[in-house]
Amino acid sequence: MTDAQLPLAGIRAAYDAQVRRSAEPDEPGARVEVAGPVMRTLAPAGQGPSRVTWSDLDSASADGVIAAQRAFFAARGEPFEWKLFDYDEPADLGARLAAAGLVPGPEELVMAAPTAHVAALTAGPPPAGVRVEQVHGAAGVEIVTRVAQQAFGEDKEQLRNTLLASQAAWPGAVVLVAAFAGDRPVSAARAEFLPGRDFAGLWGGGTLPDWRGRGLYRALIGLRAALAAERGYRYLQVDALPASQPILARLGFEALATTTPYTWEP
Repeated sequence: MTDAQLPLAGIRAAYDAQVRRSAEPDEPGARVEVAGPVMRTLAPAGQGPSRVTWSDLDSASADGVIAAQRAFFAARGEPFEWKLFDYDEPADLGARLAAAGLVPGPEELVMAAPTAHVAALTAGPPPAGVRVEQVHGAAGVEIVTRVAQQAFGEDKEQLRNTLLASQAAWPGAVVLVAAFAGDRPVSAARAEFLPGRDFAGLWGGGTLPDWRGRGLYRALIGLRAALAAERGYRYLQVDALPASQPILARLGFEALATTTPYTWEP
């Protein structure tokens, strides 16, 4: 059976096992813990929020477990995120998280596609007037961070800290890519190639407002798909916001789940 023929339920099961329930952290210095029926990742200071990545709950246990996680992070004096997937149980888990004071954020769609399929569809030259390439080291981190700040209008200091730590501790595991118009970076993104997984994670994908609609997002997907294929990753995975979902669907990505981040701050 080819990857393209593998039932979506099988891909989702592999994603759960290898990504959501992975015992290995996805950033340097982080620690994964099993706390009864949940798994949580404790992030290093300054590198983003700690989070609950997976849970196995029912109507009888959910409220107590949610309260225990709140108490745990309150004792540490730090915020955390509970990433809810639409197939998580119980069915009203989102309402229970909100009742416990966790605030829902924007929905995203977890989408996946066979790497070889996407690499084939996106092969070819980049859009006219730009070049796409990998960027490296601290200079590459600065390019990706600056584009993200300009594209999304948000402070990205945590992103900068995380990428610098990743470049130092895990050389080659987090790959940075950018599109340039002359010497000006106009779009940037990253890919995570973590060991022990069939899934390469595609993240970022920010483009400056005056360069949107010209195929740069697709071009950077193509570069990262080619790199993932070279490294033997079977699937590409994206947490997609609404603006990028149609582009990804045209490239063969399918929805694995809808996710909502619920956050709590002490």
